Amino acid sequence: MGPSTPFIRRPIATTLLTFGLAAAGAVAFFKLPVSPLPQVDFPTISVQATLPGASPQDVATTVASPLERHLGQIADVTEMTSSSTVGATRITLQFGLNRDINGAARDVQAAINAARADLPTSLRSNPTYRKVNPADAPILILTLTSDTMTRGDLYDAASTVLAQKLSQVEGIGEVIVGGSSLPAVRVDLIPQVIYKYGIGLEDVRAALASANAHSPKGGIDVGDQRYQIYANDQANKAADYQSLIVAYRNGAPVHLSDIGEVTDGVENLRNAGLANGKPAVLVILYRQPGANIISTVDLVKGLMPQLRASVSPAIDIGLAVDRSTTIRTSLRDVERSLILAVLLVIIVVFAFLRNLRATLVPVVAVSVSLIATFAAMYLMGYSLDNLSLMALTVATGFVVDDAIVVLENITRYIEDGMSPLQAALRGANEVGFTVLSMSISLIAVFIPILLMGGIVGRLFREFAMTISIAIVISLAVSLATTPMMCAVLLRHESGQGHGRLYRASERFFDSMLNFYRRTLTVALLHPRSIMVVLGAVLFLNFVLYYYIPKGFFPQQDTGRVVGSIQADQSISFQLMQQKLAQFVTIIKQDPAVETVVGFTGGGQTNSGFVFASLRPLGERNISADGVIARLRREMSVVPGATLFLQAVQDIRVGGRASNAQYQYTLQGSSLEELNDWTPKIAAALQGDPNLADVNSDQQNKGLESDLVIDRDAAARLGITVSQIDNTLYDAFGQRQVSTIYVARNQYHVIMEVAPRYWESPETLKDVYISTSGGSVGGSQATNAVAGTVVATGTSAAANSANAQAARNLATNSIGATGKGVASTGSAVSTSQETMIPLSAVAHFTQGATPLAVNHQGLLVASTISFNLPPNVSLSTAIASIEAAMNKIGVPASVRGTFQGSAKAFQDSLSNQPFLILAALVTIYIVLGVLYESYVHPLTILSTLPSAGVGALLALMAFHVDFSIMALIGVILLIGIVKKNAIMMIDFALDAERRRGLSPLDAIHEACLLRFRPIMMTTMAAMLGALPLALGMGDGGELRQPLGIAIVGGLALSQLLTLYSTPVIYLYMDRFRIWSRGLRGGRDAPFSPGPGLQPGE
Repeated sequence: MGPSTPFIRRPIATTLLTFGLAAAGAVAFFKLPVSPLPQVDFPTISVQATLPGASPQDVATTVASPLERHLGQIADVTEMTSSSTVGATRITLQFGLNRDINGAARDVQAAINAARADLPTSLRSNPTYRKVNPADAPILILTLTSDTMTRGDLYDAASTVLAQKLSQVEGIGEVIVGGSSLPAVRVDLIPQVIYKYGIGLEDVRAALASANAHSPKGGIDVGDQRYQIYANDQANKAADYQSLIVAYRNGAPVHLSDIGEVTDGVENLRNAGLANGKPAVLVILYRQPGANIISTVDLVKGLMPQLRASVSPAIDIGLAVDRSTTIRTSLRDVERSLILAVLLVIIVVFAFLRNLRATLVPVVAVSVSLIATFAAMYLMGYSLDNLSLMALTVATGFVVDDAIVVLENITRYIEDGMSPLQAALRGANEVGFTVLSMSISLIAVFIPILLMGGIVGRLFREFAMTISIAIVISLAVSLATTPMMCAVLLRHESGQGHGRLYRASERFFDSMLNFYRRTLTVALLHPRSIMVVLGAVLFLNFVLYYYIPKGFFPQQDTGRVVGSIQADQSISFQLMQQKLAQFVTIIKQDPAVETVVGFTGGGQTNSGFVFASLRPLGERNISADGVIARLRREMSVVPGATLFLQAVQDIRVGGRASNAQYQYTLQGSSLEELNDWTPKIAAALQGDPNLADVNSDQQNKGLESDLVIDRDAAARLGITVSQIDNTLYDAFGQRQVSTIYVARNQYHVIMEVAPRYWESPETLKDVYISTSGGSVGGSQATNAVAGTVVATGTSAAANSANAQAARNLATNSIGATGKGVASTGSAVSTSQETMIPLSAVAHFTQGATPLAVNHQGLLVASTISFNLPPNVSLSTAIASIEAAMNKIGVPASVRGTFQGSAKAFQDSLSNQPFLILAALVTIYIVLGVLYESYVHPLTILSTLPSAGVGALLALMAFHVDFSIMALIGVILLIGIVKKNAIMMIDFALDAERRRGLSPLDAIHEACLLRFRPIMMTTMAAMLGALPLALGMGDGGELRQPLGIAIVGGLALSQLLTLYSTPVIYLYMDRFRIWSRGLRGGRDAPFSPGPGLQPGE
C-alpha cells in the first residue's frame, strides 16, 4: 500500500482535510500584517550631546572623541560614525544583526556614564541616546499651515500638542518638528544707542532676567483661612517688556524700548519650512525599529480628527508624504501578478489536457497549496510583503508540477482502459518517489539561503521559507487530494467523443512528440557532440558571469524622492532661504510631482532638505529616476547651491547620511591631511562618466571672523576675556536670557543686536564692552536648534527636560541676585559706565572654519557619495572609483572604504559563487541520499549549466544587472530544471529494474513517456514567472530580474536538457559499471541499441 492509498479510498475525509487547510489559510490571509519587505532592522543606537556655542572642531575633540573611546569598547559594534556641528554632536552605533537592542542600550548607557568624567564641565546635561534605524525614511510628514497664524504659533502647536500625542502612538519611534522654532519675546538691541546711554549688554541681560522672576512667594494664614500670595512678577508678551527700565541715567529711566525693538517672534530666526511653496511647519514621523509601517500609519491617520480638534481651527494640518500609499499599491500589483500567474498556469494545463475535469485537479492543488501557505506564514510571524508574495508567485509554477506529474500518470492509465480508481491507486503510488524527490531536492536549494548571514540572508529567509512551505503543502496535496480527485472526477473518453479542436491539438502534440523522437535518436547516436555542446555551455557560464554588469538590488520607484541642498559654505541664512524657495518652486512645477516640502536651518546654515511625493505611476508615465533627471536639468539654473535628489529605496543598508545613494568613506590620521586629499579625489571622480552626483560631506570652508584678543590691552583697561565672550554672545548668539512659564509650555526671552547688524563682520566695531562687566555674570544659555526631537521610550529625554528646567530657574535666579555672586542691591544700572570699543582690545581677521567634523570609528573621515548614471551598474562604478584611487596615488595614510549599500554589495558579490556552489553541493547530497547513488545526482545536475546561460543571456539582452534578485532567480532555476531530469531518470531506472531494459532503451522510452509532463511543468513554471519578468506596476523593477532569470533559464534549458540528460545518463551508467569493476576489457562504443534506429 502506497502513501496515497488511504486518501484515495476515503474521499470524504480527504475532502474535509483539504477544505480545512484552505479555510485556515483564508482566515490567516486577512490577519497577516502588511509591509514593503520583511522586517529587518539593524540594531542601531544614536547618542547625542550638546555644547552650546562650541565650534565643530571643539565639539569633535572635547565631546565626540571621549564618548567614542568608551562606546567603541562595547561588544559587537560593527560600525561607529559621528558628525559634529556647531554646538552638537551625534554618534551612531550599529551592532550586529543578532545583537539584542535592549542589551545594547544598557551597554551604551554604561559607556556614557563612564565617559562623563572625561567630558567638559561646561556640558550641562548628560548625553542622551535613542534606538533608531539609520536606513529608515520618514513614514509620514505632516504639514501645518495657516493664513492668519505665525510660523512660531504653528511650531508651538506642533511641538507642544501634536508631537506629544503622536509620540504616544504605538510604532512611532521619533517625531521631529522643523521649519521654525518656539515663540519667544525677541529683544533686538541697537549698539550705538546702548553706547550713547553707557549701558552694557550684560546690564540689559540682568534687567531682563530680574524682571521675570516667577518664584514661590508663600502664603498668609488669617484665622481659619489661608491666602496664597500671587504677584504679577512674570512678563509674558513683548508689550510687557517694552516699558521695562533697564537703567537710570541722570535720574531718568531708560526703557527697553529706548535702546531696541521688542517683538513677539521665535527663538531661532534661522529656521524655515515650506510646503508646496507656502510657509509651513513640518512634523516628520519615523517608525520604531520592528514596527509595521502600514499599521502605524493607519493608527496616525485614525488619530487625525483628534489632532485637528486639539489645535486652533485656523491651522490646516495636511499630509504631504505618506509612505504607506506606494506600499499598498505595490502589494496590490504583486497580488495581481500572483493571480495572473495562477491563471496562466491553468491555461497551460488546460491546453495540454484539453479536459475541464482533468484541469480542475491541478487548479484545486495550486489554490489549496497557495492559500494554505498563508496559515503557516501567520504562525511563523511573517507578513504580506513584496518578497513573500513574490515567493508565492514563483511557487505557482512549482506547486502545480507535482499535481501535473501525478495527474498525467493517472490519465495515461485511464486512457489505456484502466478504471479511474485503479488508475489512481497505481499511478499515484508509481510516481510517489518521483514527486518526493522533486520536492525535497527543490527545498534543498533554499538551505544555503536560510543559512546566509547579513542583511541579504535576513531579507530572503522569509522568501525561502515561504516557498519551502508551499512546496511541502503541495507535496501533501499531490499525494492525497490530487489522486483522490482523479479517482472521483476522471472518466475514460473514446476518441470519437472528442471535438475537432481536441483532435487538431492532439495531432499537434503527436507531431511534437514525433519530432522529439527523431531528434532524440540523432542525439543518442552522436553523444560526443552533445558533450561538446554541454562543455561549451558550461564554459560560457563563467564567461558571461564575468562580463555581466552586477548590482546590489534593482533601483526601485517608490513614488518618493528625497533631496539635500548643499550651498556655498559661506552662504547666509537669508540667501539660503531663498535658494530653498527656488528649489521647492521648480519641483512643484513638475507635472509628475504631487507634493513637495522642504526646510533649512540648524547647525549647518548651508544645508537644507526636500521631500517630494510623486503622482501614481499610471498618471505620470515616467519613472522616479526619469523625474530626477528632468529636475536635475531644470535646477541647474539656481546659482550657488545644488540639490541632490535620490529616489527613496525600501532596501537600504546603514551607512552615513549623505547626499547620494552610495558612499565611499576616506579616513586619515589627521584632519589636515584629509582636507587636502578629499577635494582632489572628489574632483577626479566628478569627471568620471560612470558616476553621477559626486559630492563630499567635507565642509571646511565656512567663513570665520577670528577675533584676536590683546590680553595686555584688555587687562590694562580692566576687561577680562570672559567679559568679551559674554558680550559677543549677548550681541550675536540669540541668547536665552529668561524663561516665561505658562500652563502648557515654557518660552524664552531672546536677546541680541538687531538683524541688520548681522550683515557684515564690520559690525564688530560697533560692539562696546562695559568695564564694570554689567550687572550679571554667569554662564551661557542653550542655543536654539533647528527642530524639536521627541524620542519615545527613552529615559534620557526626561533627564534632559529636568536639567533644562533647572537651568531655566538658575538663569532667572542669577539675574535676580545682581552679579550672580554678590548682590548689588540694584536690579538695574544707575550710573554711566565706561564703554570700551571691542576694537580697542582686539582685532579680527577672516578665516575658514569647518561646518562639520566627521569621524568613522575613532578617525576623522570624509564621505564621498555618488549615484549611478542610467545604464551603469554598481560594479562598474565601484571599479571606476578603485581605478581612480590607484591613478591619483593616494598615500597609505589615507584609506578609502565603501559603506552602506555599496559595502553590502561588495560582501554579497564575494559570496555569490560560494552560495551557488553550496546550493549545488546540497542538492547533490540530497539526491545522492534519495537515489543511493553517486552518479545519478551528477546526471540530474548536468541540466544546470544551460539554465545558467539562459538566465545570464536574458538579463544581458534586457540590460538588467545581475543583482541579488537575479541571483535568487538562478538559485530557483537550480531547483526547477532538475525536475526534468528527475522525471526521466526515475522512469528509466524503473524500466531497467522491473522490465530488464537496457540503459539505452530505458532512457529512450523514459524521455518519450515523460515528454508531455516535462513540457507542461516547464511551461507552467515559465508562465508563472512571466508576470514578474514583465515588471509591470509599482515595485515591478524589484521583481523583474528574478522573473527574467527564471524565464530565460527555463527557455534555454528546456531546449538542451531534453537531449543532454539521456546522453549524460548513459555516460554515467557506463562510469558506474566501470567503477564497480563489473566489466572488463575495453568499453564498447555507443550504439542505437536493439530496436532503436536513426529516424525512429
